[in-house]
Amino acid sequence: MEKKVRTAVIGYGMISNIYLKNLKNLFHIIDLVAVAGRSAAAARAQADAYGVERAMTIEEAAAAEDIELAVVLTPASAHYGIIRQMLSAGKHVWTEKTMAVTVEQGRELARLAEEKGLYLGVAPDTVLGAGIQTARAALDRGMIGEVTSGLAVINRNQSLNAELFTFLRGEGGSLPYDVGIYYIGALLALLGPVESVCAFGTPAKKHEPELLYANAEAEPWTIPGSAVMSASLRFVSGALVSVLFDGATVNAPQHVLTLFGERGILKLGDPNTFNGEVRLAYADGGECVLPFTHGYDGVNTLEPTPFDGYGHRGIGVAEMAYALRRGRPNRCGKEYGLHCLEVLAAMEESTSSGKSVEIASRFVMEPLKPGYYSQLGGMRGDAERSLMD
Repeated sequence: MEKKVRTAVIGYGMISNIYLKNLKNLFHIIDLVAVAGRSAAAARAQADAYGVERAMTIEEAAAAEDIELAVVLTPASAHYGIIRQMLSAGKHVWTEKTMAVTVEQGRELARLAEEKGLYLGVAPDTVLGAGIQTARAALDRGMIGEVTSGLAVINRNQSLNAELFTFLRGEGGSLPYDVGIYYIGALLALLGPVESVCAFGTPAKKHEPELLYANAEAEPWTIPGSAVMSASLRFVSGALVSVLFDGATVNAPQHVLTLFGERGILKLGDPNTFNGEVRLAYADGGECVLPFTHGYDGVNTLEPTPFDGYGHRGIGVAEMAYALRRGRPNRCGKEYGLHCLEVLAAMEESTSSGKSVEIASRFVMEPLKPGYYSQLGGMRGDAERSLMD
């Protein structure tokens, strides 16, 4: 086995629970040695909760010579500064989505990682889960023929959500960046890079607090960016995909992710999960559910902890750690993360200009090898082996 990669998690918010749990227990390649954050006391509390030995500030994590990899789980608005700090300190970085809140910041981080010969990995790593990888296998085997078009839809009341999760009130908190990224990321993992974007959008309205708790005393706020966005994406492959992100409706999410091909139709489940059902439809045969060809289906058999619904978050970290040890590119790499960011930014730009926007960046994402068993008691199954090569 490869030497374990000594890893620190930066951030102690709700998403850190599942990352800490999985990185500590689920992957041979990861040696989780520290939790870091702005508050050393809060970092200490989260480290103690998950049996991590060390707690430290962000500055201490950057200066720690034995830490090779930093996993950044802070709000998106803080990503650029922390990632830049860690890369400048010579550390590889994995970050929750998105890598930055502007394309210019993202390009700077990608250049810095390239100059220093460091890995920079970017969520969503749900694209490495059982659902998306099974759909990718179906496409690669020609089960629906050439993809001609697609449809992606997600809705929420994002301003109401911002009462509960206050970080959503800042840059990167609009529905396209906060949730739509999972749909964009899945489309990219399945269809490859986007060539151009054309979009319409409406901005968020000023939100008056609605909920009866402490934040009800807060001043009204407006989430930056588009609350509703309707876009057309032209992929390099020639596929045309319609995207609708509506953050100005109710919290009854309608998850739609459908690909239309010359020979069939592929319907996917929620790409914000690891186990979205994959259904195949042909002209006269009705629909069938495809069995998963890959592991990491989001079903976590470890001891229950908060926010287990986030499933197998952290497989992107493990896949990047294996890439680091084996000297190959990681799948959710900086090129993929930058392309996701550039597509989202192009959608916003098009809503303002009324013109289509060309996408400059490109990326390649190889599918994972099949591997079914995510966990076998205290052992790891062949799903982790699928992350190695």
